[in-house]
Amino acid sequence: MRRVRVLIADDHTMIAEAFRRLLEPGFAVVGVASDGRELLQLAQETRPDVVLLDLAMPNLDGFDAGQQLKKLLPTTKIVVVTISEDSYAANAALQEWASGYLTKTSAGSELLTAISEVMNGKRYLSQRVAEGQFERFVRDPSRPERKPLTSRQKEVLQVLASGCSMKVAAAELQLTVRTIAFHKYSIMREHGLRTNFDLLRFALMQGIEPLNRNNPRG
Repeated sequence: MRRVRVLIADDHTMIAEAFRRLLEPGFAVVGVASDGRELLQLAQETRPDVVLLDLAMPNLDGFDAGQQLKKLLPTTKIVVVTISEDSYAANAALQEWASGYLTKTSAGSELLTAISEVMNGKRYLSQRVAEGQFERFVRDPSRPERKPLTSRQKEVLQVLASGCSMKVAAAELQLTVRTIAFHKYSIMREHGLRTNFDLLRFALMQGIEPLNRNNPRG
């Protein structure tokens, strides 16, 4: 029987190697990508059955990489494995392009279960994230709380709404890519946004005009 082919996308070498050691007895690990653009290239070369994808990836963040990968290889199953237990981010990923969503605090056995489930045409959501969804619903089933944007979130939103990648936005604001990713997904979580287009539309609704790239700080 042909072994399921898995491509790992995580910029932390130790984590990627831990995934490889966990998977190799039963799966064929076809490669490891350390950023979003490398993922897209390797995925087209190796045609994996499953991609394990971290959301906080350099060069092209995991959310955007996931969207593009699903268009390039629509039959490939994408399982998010991330530090974030954010149920809004999980919902957005599962609705748009992902087949599974786990946190990095999950047991190794849960990752194996998730791969099995998605290969059988099902979706998989980490128990911790599912519990968070339930708690949020119980707290307020009709109107989730939405915090006002902070000054930093407004800055990040303005640069991202101008069409900048998270790497460019990080350089623009002199922040790390991970900080930009944190603010981006916090905004998407709090305000129910799913795509970059939603982010742009939300910025305009908040009165935040995209930067003029000819005069970025003016």
